[in-house]
Formats: sequence, C-alpha cells, structure tokens
Amino acid sequence: MPDNSPSCRICPRRCGVNRLTGPPGVCGQTQRIRAAWAGLHLGEEPDLAGEKGSGTIFFSGCSLRCVCCQNLQISQQGLGAEISPSQLASLMLRLQEAGAENINLVSGSHFLPGIMAALRDARRAGLDLPLVWNSSGYEYPEAIRALSEEVEIFVPDCKTLNASLSELLMHASDYPRVARRAIEAMAAAKPIRRRNDRLVRGVLVRHLVLPGCLESTREVLAWFREKLTGRALLSVMFQYTPPAEMPEIPNLASLQRGLQQHEIEQVRTWVEELGIEEGYIQEAAGDARWQPDFRRRNPFPENQARPVWRHGEPLPSLPVRAGD
Repeated sequence: MPDNSPSCRICPRRCGVNRLTGPPGVCGQTQRIRAAWAGLHLGEEPDLAGEKGSGTIFFSGCSLRCVCCQNLQISQQGLGAEISPSQLASLMLRLQEAGAENINLVSGSHFLPGIMAALRDARRAGLDLPLVWNSSGYEYPEAIRALSEEVEIFVPDCKTLNASLSELLMHASDYPRVARRAIEAMAAAKPIRRRNDRLVRGVLVRHLVLPGCLESTREVLAWFREKLTGRALLSVMFQYTPPAEMPEIPNLASLQRGLQQHEIEQVRTWVEELGIEEGYIQEAAGDARWQPDFRRRNPFPENQARPVWRHGEPLPSLPVRAGD
C-alpha cells in the first residue's frame, strides 16, 4: 500500500525508488503524471461505452511491463506527455462536456496519489460522472479499498493464474496471488448494480486469451466460475496481436502468432460448459486493427473513438479551484 515515504511502495513491485527526486520506478515513471490520449471510446464493452462512449484517459507507464503488451508504445516506450493534476482534472471535465458516459482511467495505478488529487479537484469543479478504474489487477487490496470511495466500476485484467507463465510474461511470479486478492476485494467492495439494463456499479474482469496458453485460460475461467459468479462480469477477449518488438520467449513461441480458430472454439466451449453467462465474449480477431497506434490523433478505428486530446497538444488548465 502506498505511504508518504519517498521510497515507492505504491504497487506490489515495491521497487523502493525515490520517485520525487530519483530515477523512474519499475513502471518507468516519476511521480509526475504522464498521459498519452483521451477521448470518447466506443470500442469498450457496451456496459462501459453506452451510447456516447466511455470518457477514456490512457496513462503512460506500467509496473508489469508484459512482453506481449498490446499498448507497448505508452506502457514501455515512453509515449505521452506530462500533465499536472489540475490539467488532468480539466481533461475529465472536457470529457464530461463532450458527452462521455463515464470517466475511464486506464493503467493509472502508479499515479494513484496524483489522480486522487485531480479527481477531488474535478469533483469540486462539477464532475458528476461515474468513475471506471481500468487496471492490470496488480494492486494492493488496501488501494482498492481507498479507491472504492470514488470508483463505481472496476475493470481489472486477470492475465493468468499460472505463476510460471506470469514470470515469463512479466517477471512477476506473484501476479496470480496479487490479482486474485485484488479482484476479490473489488467484487466485495462493489456488488453489481444495474439501472435500465446498464451497469452502474460493479466489476468487469477482462481476460485476454493468449495463443498456445489455453490451460492458463481454463484456469482463469474455473476460478471466475468458483469465486465470482454473480459477483462480477467476465469479458473474454480474442484480439491478441503479437507486438512487432516482442522478443522470443523460451517455450512460448506461440506468442509470435495470433489465435487459431480451434483455440477460439475451445475457449467458447469452456465458457459454455462452466455456465458463465454474465459478461462478454469479444469479436474473434487478431490483427493490426486491434493494436492502437498512439502516434496518431485517433489510435483506434475511426468508428470506435472520438479524440478529445492527445500528447503533444496544449491542455491549459480550466478554472479548477483546489482547496475549496
């Protein structure tokens, strides 16, 4: 759990760097918030996108640094721009003015203190949209409890529950243990609630199916069925695309290709056999359309997103009155 000491313990990496004055942490970031893009995202699950789009903000950096990350440009390659908490608050308000259904913060765990400060400023200035916390699942339960005061919908990944695979993919053999505890804490904090057939509170667990790693997927599905049935929604994703820069990994040559049709059908069969009914199975496609390019003003297919801001564009602070 993050504390006030300069030695960073904000995520389970506990790298201990002084992010106030020293080098970046494992996440690749200092304490200064960096973000890459914001806009109305219609490509999210219907419970998030609604009719007008989810007001999504993509942050730079990540404490996991998965070798097959689908957002490599911003998670590991440094793309993004520094923004102050006041500017982040103004960006949330801009998304609200643009008609966003919610404010969807993507991979912001390593900026948690600054984000919470920005959110307080935004609320004081009139932000009244629900908050979505979209993360890797690699978080402390204590952080989840703190976030629960503001967050209405948690959207964690459950990448794998296999310690050997998580060590190969992200050099974090503790990921399964940490993610299970974090996601179960989210479900305990935010029971599912719907209004007019729309999710207004709850947890949506995402799992990206990896080629050649179906037993890992089977384990995730079985755990979800046992622990989270009726307590969370599941989103099974088939859009894995191997990054061009991904190194070869011993015993995981399959990650150099996309999913095969028989793998997709096997996962669909398991979902049906386990009786998992609440959630989504996303379109089966693994090509460049599913890999956003954050060098473009609109990183996504044109019909899936409407940009409000991107790195490199000016973002003057709106009159957010901190300390009111």
